[in-house]
Amino acid sequence: MAPRPQEGNDSSSTMSDKSQGKDKEIPPAYSTLDLVNEEPPEDDPWDLPELKDTGIKWSDLDTRGKIMRVLTAIVKLILLLGLLYLFICSLDVLSSAFQLVGGKAAGDIFQDSAVLSNPVAGLVIGVLVTVLVQSSSTSSSIVVSMVSSGLLDVKSAVPIIMGANIGTSVTNTIVAVMQAGDRNEFRRAFAGATVHDFFNWLSVLILLPLEAATGVLYKLTDLLITSFNIESGEDAPELLKVITDPLTSSIIQLDKSVITGIATGDPAARNKSLVKRWCKTRTNTTFWNATVESCPAGTICWVEGNQIWTEFNETWTDNLEKCKHIFANVDLPDLAIGLILLALSLLILCTCLILIVKLLNSMLKGQVALVIKKVLNTDFPFPFGWVTGYIAIVVGAGMTFIVQSSSVFTSAITPLVGIGVISLERAYPLTLGSNIGTTTTAILAAMASPGDTLASSLQIALCHFFFNIMGIILWYPIPFMRVPIRLARGLGNRTAKYRWFAALYLFLCFFVLPLTVFGLSIAGWKVLVGVGVPIVALAIFAIIINVMQSRCPRFLPKLLRNWDFLPRPLHSMAPWDKVVTSSMLFCGRYCCCCCKCSNCCKKDEEDEKISRTSRKSLEMYDNPAMSKDEETMEKETATKL
Repeated sequence: MAPRPQEGNDSSSTMSDKSQGKDKEIPPAYSTLDLVNEEPPEDDPWDLPELKDTGIKWSDLDTRGKIMRVLTAIVKLILLLGLLYLFICSLDVLSSAFQLVGGKAAGDIFQDSAVLSNPVAGLVIGVLVTVLVQSSSTSSSIVVSMVSSGLLDVKSAVPIIMGANIGTSVTNTIVAVMQAGDRNEFRRAFAGATVHDFFNWLSVLILLPLEAATGVLYKLTDLLITSFNIESGEDAPELLKVITDPLTSSIIQLDKSVITGIATGDPAARNKSLVKRWCKTRTNTTFWNATVESCPAGTICWVEGNQIWTEFNETWTDNLEKCKHIFANVDLPDLAIGLILLALSLLILCTCLILIVKLLNSMLKGQVALVIKKVLNTDFPFPFGWVTGYIAIVVGAGMTFIVQSSSVFTSAITPLVGIGVISLERAYPLTLGSNIGTTTTAILAAMASPGDTLASSLQIALCHFFFNIMGIILWYPIPFMRVPIRLARGLGNRTAKYRWFAALYLFLCFFVLPLTVFGLSIAGWKVLVGVGVPIVALAIFAIIINVMQSRCPRFLPKLLRNWDFLPRPLHSMAPWDKVVTSSMLFCGRYCCCCCKCSNCCKKDEEDEKISRTSRKSLEMYDNPAMSKDEETMEKETATKL
């Protein structure tokens, strides 16, 4: 029988070795039970996975095999482009669905000018409206309309634009949640999406108080507007809309002037439907003169003889051609149509995303994968390595300008971060460039404004642009200041461990927090300060203590060196995880609709069983003494030689 292997020493050692090292310390012997319980070394989950080529090498293929491989690659590429097209169209339809569900509510939110004068309230209103309409361009255009109509001044509009910058990042976070099937992919994808959120929130935390105290953005943009003689130009180019409009316009078309009309106080807009029914209309106006007893206010009157004359007019709209989209002839309320489109667009979005990830995994193999990963993630040689990130910012800005939407661009790179093609460090500058790209589109759109609103709309667009430039100056040039990357990694680890936390994060950050602050703002600034300041002070205190616990615990009192003095649900997510897991198991056991959803949990249990089996396979001998060790809860951890 072969000698039992031992950990840490050679099994083929001889008696002569022992006689030579008598005065040396004899290494302890280990039982096979220690080998069984030894945990295998874990790989770093943030390392990019190796995309290996599992197929036959190109040189080993015959002529028919080479032709088939080329044809397969072409078919996969066409499928990938088609799925990307449907993915972008589904994002457009998702935006329309959100506008149908919450567009009028967004218009109502903008009506309260007294609340909008509060910078914090303006910020959360910008977040809420952008989340409701799923488009920072739409919320920015509403703000421009309010400024040009005199309902809002530019200084009060700046915090709303900052909020719109935050709200637009919700789309790629939703896309990241769709990759929750694989734990490591979800970790990377969610971090790649939320690095955008952290950049926006941190920039607001610094720049909003600075703007409220000094008005730096307002003064800088006002100086630029007055310094240059800017004239109205052509419409902003719509490069991607030319491709996607044929499909999206056949599904739904919206009359966005209704939301603007509600926000600007037009009473007729409240009773209108957001769904566009007539695509071609003609407005007719008839003028006539009539006598009146007294001249009405705001009209031109003249006297002829003993009579007072004034001019009357009547305007009506002739409907010439009906729209040809699916819902043009459907007699349903806006909410019902919005919910139908919301469900369909989310279904198509998820399906396209899953298929895109599968296709990319099958295409990115061998040399192709190595080339793509090397091009995207490799820095320039020393001493020009720092230039790579800035080139990535320019690429992100250019790509966003082409697709005309930061949501589309960031949602497209999120699955690439998940499967490991793009690293988080490279996705960060691409996202920053995307923020700049969407503001350049807004600047071009503002340049197309009529002369009377050109200055105000362009100033708001420039405020958006310089807000992102200042944010990049704060959080990118110095490597130590790239805090969003570290925060996104931490959140990615947390959501990979507790996947339900991703939904909680979305709900809290983009709905509960803005709605709470908005409600407190309506109650008055005294209530907002009285409730908000203690909460903010407590949060800052907790952050400082957490940092000191990890860096310099010796400077803390003994009580504060850990959070064990608090109830466990207040400093650990494990109790909450038990509640959520038991709820999901109950739902998966008794609710038929959730049975399929619980497959991921079953998969985790099966993986755990397999890992246990693999560890048990280390046990090479059926030794009764070892089974006795297990029965006595491993009281003996080693056997004597």
